[in-house]
Amino acid sequence: MRWLRRPAVYVAMLAAAASAAPLPWLPLAADGVHDPAAPGLAFLQQPAEALAPLPRDSAGNLVRWVQALESGAIAPRSTLLGHTPVRVLDQDIIVSRFRSMPAVKFPHRQHTHWLDCSNCHPFPFADKAGANKLSMVAILNGEQCGLCHGAVAFPLTECNRCHSVSNEALKREAAK
Repeated sequence: MRWLRRPAVYVAMLAAAASAAPLPWLPLAADGVHDPAAPGLAFLQQPAEALAPLPRDSAGNLVRWVQALESGAIAPRSTLLGHTPVRVLDQDIIVSRFRSMPAVKFPHRQHTHWLDCSNCHPFPFADKAGANKLSMVAILNGEQCGLCHGAVAFPLTECNRCHSVSNEALKREAAK
């Protein structure tokens, strides 16, 4: 995770998001990923120009990507090839442990707008109910959900975005 190596940049990003100040997306030449001497860099759109109009978030790269998609602020290509079928699955999976944390709601629809089923099945997740042993340790180590969350999707510090279903409500529902 790049922000771990640049804590001052991450703290500045959080402070800016909280104060609604101009967002501090680094120019590509200074982001530590792009070669500042590459001649092609002049043809790329800078992050501040590309991301500033999108719905703001308080974490990660400061963009609420699902909100941007659902509001029509962005319309990503669903496939590289026009003849490839797009499969959007509108099904939520509740991972319930009935422990101290609320249960996890995994929304397939939001994920399949961006990714084909084959991005996650059969690796890192078997496509059979109960076949996956989820582990926060594995996720925090960049495995399972951590392959994307903490890297290109909202960070793992936003626990309530996944742990969003009251265990008490699930227990009441199960008792019916």
